[in-house]
Amino acid sequence: MHALIETFQSIVGRRHVLVGDRQTRRFRKGYRFGEGSVLAAVRPGSLIEQWRVIQACVAHDVIVIVQAANTGLTGGSTPDGEGYDRPIVIINTMRMDRFDLLDEGRQVLCLPGATLDKLEKRLRDIGREPHSVIGSSCIGASVTGGVCNNSGGSLIRRGPAYTQLALFAQVDSAGKLHLVNHLGIELGGDAEEILQRLDKADYGPADVLGSDNQWASDRGYHEHVRDVDASTPARFNADPRRHYEASGSAGKIAVFALRLDTFEADKDVTVFYIGSNDPSELATIRRDILTDFEHLPIAGEYMHRGAYELSQDYGKDLFLFVKYFGTDHVPAAFGAKSWLDGLTESIGLGGHLTDRLLQAVMRWLPEHLPQRLNDYRDRYEHHLLLKMGGGGVDEARRYLSSRFPTANGNYLECRPAEGQDAFLNRFAVGGSVVRFRDVHPDHVEDIVALDIALPRNTTDWFETLPAALDSQFVRKMYCGHFFCHVMHQEYLVQKGGDLEAIEEQLLHLLDQRGAEYPAEHNVGHLYHAKPALRDFYRALDPTNSFNPGIGKTSKKKDWAR
Repeated sequence: MHALIETFQSIVGRRHVLVGDRQTRRFRKGYRFGEGSVLAAVRPGSLIEQWRVIQACVAHDVIVIVQAANTGLTGGSTPDGEGYDRPIVIINTMRMDRFDLLDEGRQVLCLPGATLDKLEKRLRDIGREPHSVIGSSCIGASVTGGVCNNSGGSLIRRGPAYTQLALFAQVDSAGKLHLVNHLGIELGGDAEEILQRLDKADYGPADVLGSDNQWASDRGYHEHVRDVDASTPARFNADPRRHYEASGSAGKIAVFALRLDTFEADKDVTVFYIGSNDPSELATIRRDILTDFEHLPIAGEYMHRGAYELSQDYGKDLFLFVKYFGTDHVPAAFGAKSWLDGLTESIGLGGHLTDRLLQAVMRWLPEHLPQRLNDYRDRYEHHLLLKMGGGGVDEARRYLSSRFPTANGNYLECRPAEGQDAFLNRFAVGGSVVRFRDVHPDHVEDIVALDIALPRNTTDWFETLPAALDSQFVRKMYCGHFFCHVMHQEYLVQKGGDLEAIEEQLLHLLDQRGAEYPAEHNVGHLYHAKPALRDFYRALDPTNSFNPGIGKTSKKKDWAR
């Protein structure tokens, strides 16, 4: 394989071909879950370089994992342990981060490393937004990753990230590599011509075809989510209604570019903060708003008191970093942290020294959350962050003032800074769970993380566990996109706990409730892909050359067992 490494170096340059456990650590180890050995991690700087690297991989019959920001929560963009029958090459696309605005910004063309964060900032200047914004996605997460993983985000009207307009490479059943241009942009017929023109943005408005018959977003979701009497979830990963080529592909093809709709930004936004000790109150609010309101909310985020406290204590550094330094430098900070963790691990100090140091520093800093929100933390177990815009603000104000206060709950209309802090604290929850695990290794075995979608007609939505199962957890975290009934439930298992047995019990309880899982983070290497999803993967990748093992499927060539 030395010849293949030299080929990579001739294509992308020596400094962008990483080998060895230390150099490849941040690419082959998942943000939260999963890791494995790789032959190399390659970082192409152009689409034509990416194509030539993939050509070399196919010629040498190695596994290809195309990875963007590696912010996934289920290990779906890294190897997973042993059992592969071919060497693995990770192709990281983050150097190719350009995006082009189309049709005065009503659509956008994204290269594979373009991030939601940077796209959000660019679109803000013209009064528009991407599918997801901060608070509904990981900082640094790529647009392509969202589409490939059916990510949903927190924005109620927009549904899962979805497009039928993509440029991608796939390997057919005979082992031949093809470039497929379904972008709806005329770029020529030869693969290298297409990619070189796109690298140079060598196309104009006349080359961009209309997309009336090809969707670049989930156009029907705003009506779909309103059907509160439906016995199926609003969105979930295995839903075949939103599987199409790149959309939901989970790395079974190599995406080069996507074309997506953008959305008009809401004006006059107000956040209402609702607290209750009765989960049925929140269920009633959800049904009333989805069925009776003219204006759907922008977002409706649920947090349990335990999630609030976990984020308040263990997500404080991320909260403060984003609030005072913005999001631009967060990916670089995570990269530096990964490098330091790799260094301390290599010299015997463990891989989480930075977490312990950061957590110690945070304890000396003053309280960062608004007092009124902390008062609600103390008074109420269940919290709902309701973001409304335009005419929906008065609609929500009238409705909430007619309902509250009650014996179990109340609401407050946030000042602008309070609303921003509330959503930022919600955003920091995911990282806080990982931080808790990493600074308490003597007490926590690991995390069982579930990403579930409840049926739209569910009213008894909050989980109650059997006492024997509940006693096995150090902490539990519940939060989610409440109006879509997508819940993130994470369990910090006591030291020595049987993770596999516990997860099996939890999933059995969810099956009884009619839940689908995962909801929006893709199956990764944590969940079994259901039959229809496995068939979709096999149709995209008949030789199992790209990201094998995803969804606990075969890791071997031609899907051998």
